[in-house]
Amino acid sequence: MSKATYTRLAALSLIWGSVFLWIKIAGYGFSPVQMVLIRLALGAVVILAIGYAKGLRLPREAATWGHLTVAALLGNAVPWTLYAEGEIAGSSSVAAVVNGSAPIWTLAAALLLGQEKKVSGFKAGGVLLGLGGTALIASPWNSTSAGTGWSILCFVLGSISFGASFAYMGKYLVGRGIPPLMLAGGQLGAATVLLLVAFPFLGLQAVTWRTDSVISVLVLGVVCTGFAALLNFELIIKDGPTVASTVTYLMTAVAVVLGAVVLSEPLGWTVWLGAVAVLAATGLLRRKPRPAAEPAAGATAEPAAGATAEPAAGATPEPTPGPASGAERGDGSGPASGGGSASKSGAASVSSAAAAE
Repeated sequence: MSKATYTRLAALSLIWGSVFLWIKIAGYGFSPVQMVLIRLALGAVVILAIGYAKGLRLPREAATWGHLTVAALLGNAVPWTLYAEGEIAGSSSVAAVVNGSAPIWTLAAALLLGQEKKVSGFKAGGVLLGLGGTALIASPWNSTSAGTGWSILCFVLGSISFGASFAYMGKYLVGRGIPPLMLAGGQLGAATVLLLVAFPFLGLQAVTWRTDSVISVLVLGVVCTGFAALLNFELIIKDGPTVASTVTYLMTAVAVVLGAVVLSEPLGWTVWLGAVAVLAATGLLRRKPRPAAEPAAGATAEPAAGATAEPAAGATPEPTPGPASGAERGDGSGPASGGGSASKSGAASVSSAAAAE
């Protein structure tokens, strides 16, 4: 890889890996709903401003906005609020590790939505390994485990919601000719409206005006939610999805290191072992089947008598469960220029980037 690739990869890993640190510090002054509302609004403004400057426009169809609202609920409003709530008493490092289990729930949701017709042995093993890793991190049998039962529950439920959002976007929003940058901005805008609705009921707590909390929530919105989505997209376009997908692993490591160094968060052996299990599970879930062997030069494959070249009834290509970063869904083809339609995988990668923890 080139020096520029390493620079982009390191920058995105550091930005997204620091998200959980900023959430923890922002929580010293803001309630979860207050924090998430500011983060969503700032992120939406950054992405939509850049999109409109490029001549792109938001979709107008009511059905599309209905799907965007559901995606915003599953991928932004619910998980971000739950992570912020969990980090009030819980560890930022544990939040990051549990967030890495999102591909497990993406696969489960894809099965429910009919996007996955079958589960390979590797994927089944990945699900079991990931569930085991999450159980180790929670360690309900251990009174000295990292975090309270409530904080762990918030992290797990947030990861389930976040993972399900990838499957939902893949089924209802990808491949519909929407510029991916505006898909991401529209989703953040819809999530902002959802938090505004919730604010009178859940967000009226008194704000503690602390410099570190104010800086943290601004960084969360402008940098980690707005500009990071653009950096992720650039990484996918210039370096390919395989390189970009490594952010999922690197950001988890960054989050754990920052939690230990900056916040002095203790990590027991169950968290370390659980983290290894979750990351290994993510690798298994991303494993793609080997391509069929190509025929020898000059040879042609003759179909068997009575056979046809049609796929089996109901068969569809297996989508790869998207990671927290959304990078795995990129195809490196780049965004549509001038508002043209984006590729199916490219659109999901940018929309997921806006939602990534």
